[in-house]
Amino acid sequence: MTTTGLGSLPGDDIREWTKVLLDAVDIPFLAELPARPYGDMLSRAVAVLTELAVDLQPAGWRLTGGSDPRASLDQRRARSLLAEDLDVLEELADGYTGPLKLQLTGPWTLASTVERPRGDKALADHGARRDLAEALALGLGEHVAEVRRRVPGAELVVQVDEPGLPAVLAGAVPTASGWSKHRSVDGPGAVDLLSLVTSVAPTVVHCCAARPPVEVFTKAGATGVAVDVSLLTEAGWEQIALAAEAGTTLYAGLVATTGPIPNPEQAADPLVRRWREIGLDPQLLKQVVITPACGLAASPSPADARSRLALLRRTAEAIAEAADNT
Repeated sequence: MTTTGLGSLPGDDIREWTKVLLDAVDIPFLAELPARPYGDMLSRAVAVLTELAVDLQPAGWRLTGGSDPRASLDQRRARSLLAEDLDVLEELADGYTGPLKLQLTGPWTLASTVERPRGDKALADHGARRDLAEALALGLGEHVAEVRRRVPGAELVVQVDEPGLPAVLAGAVPTASGWSKHRSVDGPGAVDLLSLVTSVAPTVVHCCAARPPVEVFTKAGATGVAVDVSLLTEAGWEQIALAAEAGTTLYAGLVATTGPIPNPEQAADPLVRRWREIGLDPQLLKQVVITPACGLAASPSPADARSRLALLRRTAEAIAEAADNT
């Protein structure tokens, strides 16, 4: 079985975390350290937008209406930080061969967060959100090519973070005034823009929700879905079951990001138990990728986060043993 993390980690030492991740998990990843200025998931996405200029306002990132990436000092700083992180990755992963994961905020979460030049979210404007998605896909392609150049032995997979997509689909994203909501987006519309990004590289879409829109992810071309198992409703499990039987890789969030650290059997139990109740093939359990429930940036310390990452492999072993005994 395989293990990985979901992107964010505590602290600000990218060098130390890169060393840890190249050893601690089966799918190492380029860490996001939001404790650093421009180190959060949104800033990482802004850094790869090569065709749109974005600046940072007190309320968050905002499109400036221009195509010159030099128009924004903050955007240049985000790019500079990403380039520094890639320098560290290139140095420490010299000679590395195997899977390597990159994380990027997805087009719908970005559209429901980034503002238009004259206010309100890009989500409110069909043209703006498509421009944003196309720029994101183009920038991601360049980012993937750059990482492949720096770590030529890597087999890249991209994690697209879409925590905001359930609210987009439900018409639950507030307008700028806060008095109303943006109109909902239908499933085909959501698939349309998301597929621009998933077509760049093998993609796992991450969404911690009670019923993540798994059918949207798979129709958009995602080869994997990452979820917090503890949040899933019955309807959510039904979609996960259909996806797993169709060959989609499940990234199962099992290790809590805060609170007491469970033993491997306790962490494995929610997945193993539901797998049996649903009647899925026990051998498919061995194809599941084991992850923390979400990003680990909220962990009280880097040492605590390392302990939770270390638990992943022991949890995977417990699940593999359960699969053999079922």
